[in-house]
Amino acid sequence: MRVGEIQTLKVNRISDFGLYLVDDQEQEVLLPNRFVSLGNAVGDEIEVFVYHDSEDRLVATTDRPLIVKGEVACLKVVDKNIHGAFLDWGLVGKDLFLPNRNQQGGVIPGRSYLVWLYVDNITGRCVATQKLKNYIDNDIITIKPRQKVSIVVASESPIGYRAIINNRHWGMIYKNQIFKPVQIGDKLEGFVKRITDDNRIDLMLREEGYKGVTDSADVLLQLIKDKGGVLEIGDKSSPELIHAETQMSKNQFKRAAGVLLKRGVVDVEEFEIRLKK
Repeated sequence: MRVGEIQTLKVNRISDFGLYLVDDQEQEVLLPNRFVSLGNAVGDEIEVFVYHDSEDRLVATTDRPLIVKGEVACLKVVDKNIHGAFLDWGLVGKDLFLPNRNQQGGVIPGRSYLVWLYVDNITGRCVATQKLKNYIDNDIITIKPRQKVSIVVASESPIGYRAIINNRHWGMIYKNQIFKPVQIGDKLEGFVKRITDDNRIDLMLREEGYKGVTDSADVLLQLIKDKGGVLEIGDKSSPELIHAETQMSKNQFKRAAGVLLKRGVVDVEEFEIRLKK
C-alpha cells in the first residue's frame, strides 16, 4: 500500500462503512461511503489516494490532493501549534503537517509556502518540508535541451523566476521569456532552453522553432482582437513597450507579426499593428 500516492486498487469486499480495497499484496484500506457509488462492486478497480486520516487510520479517497509524495507545491497555512503548522492540501477533514523542524524561518497562517511531501520512515504518515535541498539539485541532470518539462515557480529575482523542474532540478525563467503573468507556486509547462557546463538550466515557456513562433503568433492575434483590432506597438516600438503590451521580447514580437503578415490577417506599421478589414 503506497501511502501518499495515487494508485489503482481493487474492491475486495463491501461493508457498512464503505469499500475495502486491496493492493497486489492483499493489503486492505477503506474507501469511505462518501466516495462510493451504487455501481461499485467486488472486483472493480478504483483510482484512489491513500493517506492517514485525522484519527491516524489508513484511508483511501477518490479526491485529488494538491500534492503527492515526491512533489512540490505552494500550500496555504491554515493553522499552527507548538509542534508545527498545518497546510491545506485539498483534502476535507485532514490537513498536511509541517513540523517545526522542517520549516525555514517560521510560517504565518494565511500565507502560502513552497513545500515537498515525503512519507515519514517512522510513522508512515505524509509530512511536508520547506527544506528542499535534500530533494532538488542539479548534481546529475536528467533532462536535455528542448525537452518539454513541468515547472513550479519557486521565487522571483530581478532577472526572472527560479523554478523547480520535474520535481527534481532547479532552473531559471528569464523575464524576457515570459509572455503571461506568473506567480510563486504556479504550475506550468515549459521547455529546456539550455544547460550550461556548470549544470545551470535555462527555461522558456514557449517552444523554440516553427511551433514556438506560430504559438506566439496566435497569442499576438488574440491580443490584437482583445484591443478592438488595433495594438499600439510596431516595428519601431521600444523593447520595453513591446514587452509591457505582449510579454514578448522584441524579436519574438517581430517573428510573430511576420507569421500574421504571411497569413494576410494584419498590417504592421512603425508604431501599430492592426487587423486587416
